[in-house]
Amino acid sequence: MLRRLAKDRSRQAERGFGRAVVRLTGALLLVATSAWAPGLAAQTTAEKSSRKVIVTVRPEYPAALQHAQIGGLVRLSATVLPNGTVAKVQIRGGNPILAEAAVAAVRKWKYAPAPTETSEEISLSFSPH
Repeated sequence: MLRRLAKDRSRQAERGFGRAVVRLTGALLLVATSAWAPGLAAQTTAEKSSRKVIVTVRPEYPAALQHAQIGGLVRLSATVLPNGTVAKVQIRGGNPILAEAAVAAVRKWKYAPAPTETSEEISLSFSPH
């Protein structure tokens, strides 16, 4: 009887450990994806300049990532010409697939005219919800 009880507890512990490993793996994957990478509700923040954005285009959320509930933050640096046109966009961080969608959208943005070319820091947040 005692052996049977010990075996049952051992099996329960193994199942619990297996579940814990699965949960830990999922949590690590989520953290790695968020840190490695960035939404449908794209939030923008300008850090270097106070140059106003006149026209924004929302990035297209890649269907596969949205379906897989993968989101995160994409950081970009955009070179804006004096007339307000975005000349160049560089990826500073984020999920590479989301970053490409963000770059395609930011290239279509229009800023207020300014006397000189400026560099704008942009953060776009992708949320699958």
